Amino acid sequence: MRSSSWFVANYALILCTLRLIDGAKGDRLCSETDYYYEYTECDSTGSRWRVPIPQSPGACTGLPEPVRGTECTFSCEAGEFLEMSAQECTPCAAGSYSLGSGIRFDQWDSMPAGFSSLATSLEYNPHRDERLTCNSSTWVPQGSYLESNRDECTVSLIYAVHLKKQGSVSFEYQYPDNNLLFEFFIQNDQCQEMDQSADAKWLKLTNHGEWATHTVDLKSGTNILYWRTGGVLMMAKGVKPVLLKNVQIEGVAYTSECFPCQPGSLSRVPGSTACDPCPRDTYAGHGASSCTPCNTTTQYAAEGSAYCKYRTPCSKKDYFQFHTACDNEGKTQVIYKWIEPKICVDGVTGAEPLPPRGEKEPCPPCNPGFYNNDTATCSPCPPGTYSDGMKPCDRCPAGTEPSLGYEYKWWNILPANMKTSCFNVGNSKCDGMNGWEVARDHIQSGAGSSDNDYLILNIHIPGFKLPTSMSSRSGTEFGRITFEFEMVCVADCEFYFMMDVNRKSTTVVESWERTKARQTYTHVMTQNASVSYTWAFQRTNQPSDVRRYVNDVVRIYSISVSNAVDGVASRCRACALSTQPSRSTCVPCPPGHYIDARTSQCTECPRNTYLVPHAAPGPDACKPCGPASKSDEDHSLCFSDCHFTHTEGNVTLTYDFGLLGSVGSLMNGPSFTSKGTKYFHLFKIGLCGGKMAICTDNVTDLSITDSQREKGEGTSAVKTFICQSTIIPASGRGFHTALASQSINLADTLLGVTVASTLDGIRARPELYPQTTKKAPDVNFYYRSLEPTSSCELGRSAVVTLRCNAEESTKGELSVPSQCPAGTCDGCAFHFLWESSAACPTCTERDYHQIEGACKGGHQDLLYVWTEPKLCVGGLSLPEKKTLPCEGVEFWVRLGAALGAFTAVLLVSLTCYFWKKNKRLEYKYSRLVISANKECEMPGADSCAVMEGENEGDMEDEIVYTKPSLLGKLKAIASKGNGEHYEHVQLNSSHSKALVWS
Repeated sequence: MRSSSWFVANYALILCTLRLIDGAKGDRLCSETDYYYEYTECDSTGSRWRVPIPQSPGACTGLPEPVRGTECTFSCEAGEFLEMSAQECTPCAAGSYSLGSGIRFDQWDSMPAGFSSLATSLEYNPHRDERLTCNSSTWVPQGSYLESNRDECTVSLIYAVHLKKQGSVSFEYQYPDNNLLFEFFIQNDQCQEMDQSADAKWLKLTNHGEWATHTVDLKSGTNILYWRTGGVLMMAKGVKPVLLKNVQIEGVAYTSECFPCQPGSLSRVPGSTACDPCPRDTYAGHGASSCTPCNTTTQYAAEGSAYCKYRTPCSKKDYFQFHTACDNEGKTQVIYKWIEPKICVDGVTGAEPLPPRGEKEPCPPCNPGFYNNDTATCSPCPPGTYSDGMKPCDRCPAGTEPSLGYEYKWWNILPANMKTSCFNVGNSKCDGMNGWEVARDHIQSGAGSSDNDYLILNIHIPGFKLPTSMSSRSGTEFGRITFEFEMVCVADCEFYFMMDVNRKSTTVVESWERTKARQTYTHVMTQNASVSYTWAFQRTNQPSDVRRYVNDVVRIYSISVSNAVDGVASRCRACALSTQPSRSTCVPCPPGHYIDARTSQCTECPRNTYLVPHAAPGPDACKPCGPASKSDEDHSLCFSDCHFTHTEGNVTLTYDFGLLGSVGSLMNGPSFTSKGTKYFHLFKIGLCGGKMAICTDNVTDLSITDSQREKGEGTSAVKTFICQSTIIPASGRGFHTALASQSINLADTLLGVTVASTLDGIRARPELYPQTTKKAPDVNFYYRSLEPTSSCELGRSAVVTLRCNAEESTKGELSVPSQCPAGTCDGCAFHFLWESSAACPTCTERDYHQIEGACKGGHQDLLYVWTEPKLCVGGLSLPEKKTLPCEGVEFWVRLGAALGAFTAVLLVSLTCYFWKKNKRLEYKYSRLVISANKECEMPGADSCAVMEGENEGDMEDEIVYTKPSLLGKLKAIASKGNGEHYEHVQLNSSHSKALVWS
């Protein structure tokens, strides 16, 4: 109460001041037009005061006194407003509306007050080109709706509202493209995010043209609403934007006035809660309670128009042709009709007249599986029968069963399980129009009402049923849809093929742009579920009131669906018969069995072969697995058991890749888009052991649990040998968790494992990974995905190269070529290098050698060590150390020393002996010489003295002493033993040859 008293006191002071001013200017009393009422802010007790506010301060005197107002939580019902004079709820007048305690935003000619669009700044760089930043990314008003950005920038649409009581916010949206992320969340005035479940935060995908409604409860107080979008498509191809309209917020303060109807709308009765659009060929201005008709002779107006437009002379763009249904005579003809609504004038100068009807011609035959029972329509063949469309239905012969499905190739009328429609996101001009028209041998896109209309063709399949002989197979294919089409465009037309499984969300399977030659596309259904396939064609995404591209067209020539549970049969296929002779019914073959055409019995495929889907019955249906691969128990696919053997010359290398792990992953990058968004590519590889890799989308599929996502059970999950996801980190995008999207299948078939650089037309390109050693060859795993894409007509391929690197761990390291940082250089062929010690061959006796230790104490150790560098893993282990007896070096040293000592002693002894003998000989010789000189006691024949008259020089006699050799001395020693104790001395003279004394 204190605050209320304070407010009244202050207000009284203000009134006194105003009265003093009024007294100076005049004493005119204020009338009701001189002021208006407002409520004060609520105090702590939840009370407020109604006070008058002058239109022009000081213009009059006598303002009413403040009075206590209504409770702060008070509000009027929808269609009413609070009349402030009486403080009572009053119905709105015709031509206006009210939401009571709510506000609505349904006109988006410009951004309404209070709304703002903010692009997240990824990284500030003052030198970056403005065109490459997110400054130009924003939510754009488009008249009746808001359109989000189309790029990868993160853009938030923000609106703050203060609620007096608990309320809610609801809005309608279109979210057709999962290449954009779309979330809605709420923050309080402290910028703290309110608690929200994933279902309330992440918006679910919608079908093309379908407006979904999203409602979230709000708490009292300040609520800041965020609509946030961000692209995850990292290619030049554009995405479909998010559309937003009819934002309505409940729980705001009272409304003291009604809102007038916008031009082109009206409210006929008082107390309206909304305004209705004016019907076609009428218009209305601001705050209208009725619509004014146009002069339809010369004018026209679309629904919800604010004025009439003048009709122009008709041209060829204002009519279209189609074929009539067959009449009772089996005839059809081409007729022409004006495009509705007709906005042109015929019969005036320059106008193109409507062409006359064409001549009647025979109707096309019935589609396969249907027959004509002499009526104007074709009927489906009864169960158990078949027809090619030209002959009556007939029962399948024994040993066969009907091949159910649909095969549409004649287009006289739209089949019963197909429907067509037209819609435009900005208006309802073409609602109720046919989006496609039948044209005998094809069905083509219709005229529509605008060039940016979506022309829709849809076929619904309630489920799939495998043929009896295949019903027990565990394969991944339950059916397939194939269609043949062509596009003829001069504008930027787009053609979408979409799929909706179990009526949860529509996903774009494939899309094409501009002119395309006649071609065929096939999509395989990998789960047994109810599915709707949709084709959508848009001539241009730019809205325009003028028709420019009405001749841009897409034609579908044939559509076939196999194994449809409600299908008809155009042919019979072989089936397996019961082994009981009394029964001739078809029986299912066990997994991995084919039908023997001769016996009509189930026969198991040979070992290490797989059963080819859609193959003709017979042993050729079993194809052998590639090198170093084997089939699973069901013969549904081939895989590697992690073992590989390579023989080169007389050397055999054996590998065991089990240590690498069942699934490897690689996060390469980061990469950046032109606008600076950081993203990564996450690759997962199920190399061997039969374990598959699983890539999932953690944003756009909210209908599955985390456990289902881990098992690959979601519609967006990809379970295969090699898959890829695009990862956007939480930092820099404003999101609270990393986002995974764009999961694609890179390889679903293992072709084989070999050291060769090519296999089945796929090249490993070893030049991408230079090899430093050739001692251990690289092992290549070759994969292929048979599902074609718009850029890869033959499907994708992948090669995983395993390289021995002893310095790596067993888990190793995955990498992509430096020349191709995205893993591929052309978008179709992917290459990976997996370096690991576990990629080395298993160890054998060739990989180690023996080292002999020293002999110590009569024992010698034998050691075994790996040959460096070690290029093997597992296999044989090193032998244990061995100890052998030995004769050590000490024995030989002692023996050598003893022999050396003995030899030395012997030599010394012999030296001393012969030295002594030599002295004795010299002594004897000297005695002999002395004796000869004194007495000359020699024999008479010769005299040893010198005769008189003889010169010493004339004497030619010599005494020659021959030193005995060592052998001679040894003989002398021996002779002494025989009693001979003399030596010989030879004397040479001129008279005798020798005189020898003994």
